[in-house]
Amino acid sequence: MVEHDSLALDTIFHALGDATRRAMLGELAKGERSVGELAAPFAMSLAAASKHIKVLEGAGLIRRDVRGRTHVCSLDPAPLMSADQWLGIYRRFWTGRLDTLEQLLRAEGAAPPPKPPLPAKEGE
Repeated sequence: MVEHDSLALDTIFHALGDATRRAMLGELAKGERSVGELAAPFAMSLAAASKHIKVLEGAGLIRRDVRGRTHVCSLDPAPLMSADQWLGIYRRFWTGRLDTLEQLLRAEGAAPPPKPPLPAKEGE
């Protein structure tokens, strides 16, 4: 079993737990973006966007470079791979369970359908 740094995973999943931050990561998956570009789709100030970015930076999910007066962010996928490895343990569990369910359903489908009960006779 892969050993995982619990604090690092907690930080990553905390960062991913917010829809705004997930959307920001989605944009960064397409390429570098400035803080202003990351904030633009949301009704928030640059200061609020910067707080979200700091959470993502703290989790190691993004890097921020200062180019003159512009702060440019880029995605760092390594922590996501760590989270994916952890999730993989549960993915294997559910895949096994779903495979078993599929086998049961196929076996049930191969058996003839049960006969409906006979109607009760009057007076019984």
